[in-house]
Amino acid sequence: MDLTEAIGFARQQHRSVLATRRADGSPQLSPVIHAVDADGRVLISTRDTAVKVRNARRDPRVALCVLSEGFFGPWAQLGGTCEVVPLPDAMGLLERVYREVAGEHPDWQEFRGAMVAERRVILRITPSAGGPAQSG
Repeated sequence: MDLTEAIGFARQQHRSVLATRRADGSPQLSPVIHAVDADGRVLISTRDTAVKVRNARRDPRVALCVLSEGFFGPWAQLGGTCEVVPLPDAMGLLERVYREVAGEHPDWQEFRGAMVAERRVILRITPSAGGPAQSG
């Protein structure tokens, strides 16, 4: 599986595990829901206060293990760099993630208020590597 195939897989599957690096270099893993934008960048909605956000700001190198619904089925890994997009710039991206994963929200004004109250940000990952290149 190459980078293009891994991004395509991530477009179809929205459950993943994000790996960021703690200050000591050890991995910090977070189960997340993601979407993929038209440019192939992965979008993750999270709170500005989350450890993964602090880690990504300090060291933007991240990895994502994208899982299929059945867990033991196909999977993909994406590696790349992450930027933190804060509000208000994140609002359109937050809406995109919601739409892609859950469909239309019944009250977008309520949604936007909740995003502000929860101090939501978007982690936007630009993938530079994908795989696995082999199995077994």
